[in-house]
Amino acid sequence: MLKRLAELRKQKTNSIRTVDEIDKDNIPKHIAIIMDGNGRWAKKRGLPRIAGHREGMNVVRKIVKHANHLGVEVLTLYAFSTENWKRPKGEVDFLMRLPELFLNKELPELIKENVKVRLTGTKENLPIHTLRAIDKAIKDTEDNNGLILNFALNYGSRSEIIEAVKKLYSTIDNEGTSIDDITEESLAKYLMTSELDDPDLLIRTSGEIRLSNFMLWQLAYTEFWFTEVLWPDFSEESLEEAIRVYQNRARRYGGL
Repeated sequence: MLKRLAELRKQKTNSIRTVDEIDKDNIPKHIAIIMDGNGRWAKKRGLPRIAGHREGMNVVRKIVKHANHLGVEVLTLYAFSTENWKRPKGEVDFLMRLPELFLNKELPELIKENVKVRLTGTKENLPIHTLRAIDKAIKDTEDNNGLILNFALNYGSRSEIIEAVKKLYSTIDNEGTSIDDITEESLAKYLMTSELDDPDLLIRTSGEIRLSNFMLWQLAYTEFWFTEVLWPDFSEESLEEAIRVYQNRARRYGGL
């Protein structure tokens, strides 16, 4: 399987095309990506689904590095949803190994590139080895001030919003906050992404056109870009194509 993956990577490298320059003064500050299509990529090549996930991990490395060099401030990657626990146990077990495999290999480079690792999601039910790798990466990069690499892991937007409402409601009981004081800003303070600006650009690969319970609150005025490209085939050129589309849109936020 590994030999076959190496051959496929070589084919992709040889097919890279030259792209037009993008406007470096209009780079989206926060890009969120729903990384979809790993399983279909593997199936098309007669490989097990985990081969697609492994190849997708290698794409993460390239995209993080390129986004950082372009000047993106936050890159949020939807790595594992709360619904993904429904998948076959063997696949889930492998997916839970990927953060450890990725971070053990890439952490020195992330530190060198001044990348700061962050987690959006709940740690409940995550295996110890997954938590250990993530916690180490967060600690070892906490002083970095470059790109924020935000992994949405064991994340579901509906449950995030419900928990935020519960926390906000507790302020009415405990702090005497009036219900009339509740605003979008006050609720957003209790979201898992409260320290981050909302995404400017959402990318979803594999041709699916839905949000899959991802950042439902935060994406209210985000620009969406959907592509048929499967995540393991997503490249630096694909990222730049999405950014160019973003740069050619007028963001009005409901105004004229």
